[in-house]
Amino acid sequence: MPADPAVQTLLQPFSDPEQVARYADGPPRFVPGFADLHRMTAILLAEHAPADARVLVVGAGGGLELRALAQAREDWRFVGVDPSAEMLKLAAETLGPLAPRAELIEGYVDDAPAGPFDGATCLLTLHFLDTVERRRTAAEIHRRLKPGAPLVAVHASFPQGSGEREQWLARYAAFAVSHGVEAERAATMRRTVAANTCMLSPETDAAILREAGFRDVTGFYAAFTWRGWVAYA
Repeated sequence: MPADPAVQTLLQPFSDPEQVARYADGPPRFVPGFADLHRMTAILLAEHAPADARVLVVGAGGGLELRALAQAREDWRFVGVDPSAEMLKLAAETLGPLAPRAELIEGYVDDAPAGPFDGATCLLTLHFLDTVERRRTAAEIHRRLKPGAPLVAVHASFPQGSGEREQWLARYAAFAVSHGVEAERAATMRRTVAANTCMLSPETDAAILREAGFRDVTGFYAAFTWRGWVAYA
């Protein structure tokens, strides 16, 4: 992971047991259509993955997407990787009786098995990585997929031009406030994200996936500061 101080500030809560315990309340308030995003992810994977698919989940901490995918497809099996032990503990708790269908690994994409996997997801994760590490991570995911297997990637990605960046960040904070987040907390998150040098434009993010070897990179989700793509190995 990058050593940029702003990024480390963003990551710190994922190692704090008290903040991790409240994690599940966060994404739905900051990510428009969060539950539907999981439903769309399952649909996109199922278009190409077999009924007994083995799916790689990069950034699996918390377990929300693992649970949603496991509930959507009862015969899928999962390998989830995440650098935070606390978040993986939460993932196991979130999965509950579904936990036997998921192998959870503390680490990064390099620590995932070689596969080959029938599909992969990387949700709300790549914006923590600088451009070099993002390219490398995308390539490592690609290397672990069967030919033609789908990847669904969603993360913060929005226009970075002069004036545009601040406008979109203001919308990011306003959405959170509209979902009940305290204005002070939303403003703090906005300042932290604004200081993060790892935010890229949607055009750059799509190009990174292509450079990693993915084909037919197609946007399927756009919601304020968030973008999502489906692509194929």
